[in-house]
Amino acid sequence: MGGQDETLAFSELRAALGPVGFLTDDDIPVRNHADASVLRSQKPLAVLRPATTDEVSVALAIANRHRLPITTQGGLTGLCGGATPAPGSLALSLERMVGIEEIDGRAMTLTARAGTPLEAMQQAAEAEGFLFPIDFGARGTATAGGIVSTNAGGNRVLRYGMTRASVLGLEAVLVDGTVIGSPNKMLKNNAGPDLKQLFVGSEGLLGVVTRTVFALQPLPRWTGLALIAVRDFEDAADVLASARAELGPMLSAFEVMWPDYWAMVTENVAGRRDPFAERHGLYLLVEGHGRDGARDGATFEAFLEGIFEAGLVADAMLAQSLSDMEAFWAIRDASAEIEPVLGEHESFDVGLPPGEVGRFVEACRSELAKRLPASRAVFFGHAADGNIHVMASVEEPGPTGHHDVESVVYGVTRRFTGSVSAEHGIGALKRDWLGHSRSQAEIALVRSLKVALDPHGLLNPGKVI
Repeated sequence: MGGQDETLAFSELRAALGPVGFLTDDDIPVRNHADASVLRSQKPLAVLRPATTDEVSVALAIANRHRLPITTQGGLTGLCGGATPAPGSLALSLERMVGIEEIDGRAMTLTARAGTPLEAMQQAAEAEGFLFPIDFGARGTATAGGIVSTNAGGNRVLRYGMTRASVLGLEAVLVDGTVIGSPNKMLKNNAGPDLKQLFVGSEGLLGVVTRTVFALQPLPRWTGLALIAVRDFEDAADVLASARAELGPMLSAFEVMWPDYWAMVTENVAGRRDPFAERHGLYLLVEGHGRDGARDGATFEAFLEGIFEAGLVADAMLAQSLSDMEAFWAIRDASAEIEPVLGEHESFDVGLPPGEVGRFVEACRSELAKRLPASRAVFFGHAADGNIHVMASVEEPGPTGHHDVESVVYGVTRRFTGSVSAEHGIGALKRDWLGHSRSQAEIALVRSLKVALDPHGLLNPGKVI
């Protein structure tokens, strides 16, 4: 499309959205050229910045009528290229659709517009005495719509589940401008198929999420956090089994860091010192949430004493203050800060059957050493739910080097019947590897849904499938 048709479409969009809501040429901010992935930036044809659901509806209807492709953008924190504009597409930014519309204390729900940052939702919930259960490192920038459309995971999945588990209702706009969905607050609602699930995790392929009702949780009155060093993954697995048995629903996080990751962070990132006197085979963060500080604190300490007595622990530290907790988590959350140390690299977010995590890491490390001996790799992640992050440097800068590393890591992932994406999504960067985790029949079904809801393929073209 171009020339007179594009001019007409732009005229209609400008009239619908106003000068603040429709940006072209030099007025397009650089931030709208790319998300946080390594995908090459791409300036969109224009940036649409609707302020209401009605404006989203009108904008999509105009774009659909003129067959203009659209890339939806939220906080631009995605790592898979899902929000980097496809060539020749408009960028639909939801940054003006900000605000928490309601916190319902009796229903324990929070209703937010799509552009509302995660941290704002967390703080608002806490101010009312509740916990917003979704949490991950990009909390200050990631937004509600993006969190839902990617089914974000993070630090608390072990206890509260992926984003999908917290979404009670949502509103979305289809490519032709049709608004569907409802502000459902009911846990039980079997009035036909659960249509909201079409949009949770579909990465904007089927529609644009504009409003979401999230389930809240009771705010913990006590938090316990231990940093534990063990000999190997077998001992880590035994520690996890003990934590599940002794802490039960109190267990909120179980993070694992292999020595390669631990050393790279504590030796190269300012303020991330190694609190242990010696190096160990594996490092764990175990967190518990409770309602009774005295009782739950005693239970947590009894769990630690038990794993010490069982000979599973080489060394451990129990956080005594908020600053201790922040220091412990800072080591786990420092992955972005070691990127300069690794140089050009590829980041992976794979899912494994939890019982295969230890074997997967060893197999992946061995395969990388054999096929790409100059590559340096580090391993860490949410091992209790099978989600492992791998960062591996490329031997040959450029697309070939990245493909070589991807071939190794995703090849091992497929061998272990794992997922090429545990929590980050597919976007553009993992699209060609989707067949490692999904059958051709499953991919064909996704294509059928896409054709049914977006027959001209205008929403997020080139992403996922």
